[in-house]
Amino acid sequence: MVQQSRIEQTIISSLFFKEEYTRKVLPFIKEEYFGNRVEQLLYGEIFKFIEKYNNLPTKDAMLIELGQRKDINEEELNHLKDYVVAVENTEADEQWLTETTEKFCKDRAVHNAVLSGIKILDGKDKKQTAEAIPHILSDALAVSFDKSVGHDYIEDAEARFQFYHTKEKRYQFDLDYMNRITKGGVPSKTLNIALAGTGVGKSLFMCHVASSYLLQGLNVLYITLEMAEERIAERIDANLLDVTMEDLHDMPKQLYDGKIKKLREKTQGQLIVKEYPTASAHAGHFKSLINELALKKSFRPDVIFIDYLNICASSRFKGGNISSYFYIKAIAEELRGLAVEHNVPIFSATQTTRTGFVSTDIGLEDTSESFGLPATADFMFALMSNEELEALGQMKVKQLKNRYNDPSVNRAFIIGVDRSKMRLYDVQQSSQNIVNSNQVDEKEDAYNKFSDFKL
Repeated sequence: MVQQSRIEQTIISSLFFKEEYTRKVLPFIKEEYFGNRVEQLLYGEIFKFIEKYNNLPTKDAMLIELGQRKDINEEELNHLKDYVVAVENTEADEQWLTETTEKFCKDRAVHNAVLSGIKILDGKDKKQTAEAIPHILSDALAVSFDKSVGHDYIEDAEARFQFYHTKEKRYQFDLDYMNRITKGGVPSKTLNIALAGTGVGKSLFMCHVASSYLLQGLNVLYITLEMAEERIAERIDANLLDVTMEDLHDMPKQLYDGKIKKLREKTQGQLIVKEYPTASAHAGHFKSLINELALKKSFRPDVIFIDYLNICASSRFKGGNISSYFYIKAIAEELRGLAVEHNVPIFSATQTTRTGFVSTDIGLEDTSESFGLPATADFMFALMSNEELEALGQMKVKQLKNRYNDPSVNRAFIIGVDRSKMRLYDVQQSSQNIVNSNQVDEKEDAYNKFSDFKL
């Protein structure tokens, strides 16, 4: 406690004399971080003074401000005056002081969070339930000093150049053309949407990509609001175990166990499937699930699949009180916010309109319910099928929106589909001739990339 009190005194003193330090730390310190009421009152007054006058307070100014307060009794006022008079400038190294203050804030945030949790469990907090405890703790653990105040275009040119030449982490597909159009896979903090009609293959696509990520050793969280957990797991079984859906039900237990054992040896990743009732769960529920998985199973997802967006709920609005445009757009924004907060790519899907359902050339205008969804998504593509493609065991993919690459190149392409095993695969290049896609051969594109470059 003596050491803690000393740190608090040093912080308060520095707020009077060290302007650069004060401007760095002031946005992150809270009154409740200080252990006694005198320091809480004094810090609150310092904060108000700097906020109002944009300058550090003098000791005289602070004594006058404190003397004008009506909510402080005489004993507290005398303690405050003695504290202010005793304040002295410290010779502490500013970097050390900043780092020590950050640690102090983190420690106090966690301490206060634990006390809040105990208060909730004891029934003394009537506003929050035990479900709020993981969120309170995660917020406390996330406390840090963000020193960035923006990108200086001239001064930060060197850092910008390094950014251009730093390879961004991408989550690769096992499908050649999907990697081409995304420049090697999707990055974190993104929302990626598949648009398709009923029965075309939205869930098939997501189950296949989830399976491929598991084989890459990634942790995958698959949230379903449409089918039961077992049905999703059944599709993933068919994909990963290389058996048809029908044969799964006839497979002997010993053979099944052997295939699962071999699969376990192939990957270090985990795949969790979680089911919610249709239209009952929103981004807040998904965030709580992520926190719960981290606490109970030490599981943190690398990629999240949500099957599918239109049957999620919004954490901000009730469906009956708002138009579908704003409601679906709100869900999309909340899911993209979840992706940013947890530094993961999120995959989901949406339905086409009735017109798009029978179309063989779907566009963004065929997105059902809300055009606000494609406005929010980072990457959106259509999955299309017809009798001819089904007979060939193929599916057409068309880019609708792409923040990772030029969507006019490889606009549309063909992929193979094995519906019995819930698998997608690359087809021969000759199969691509049936689409008008402005396709560019990858090697030719690389050769010509800088051929007409001029300074």
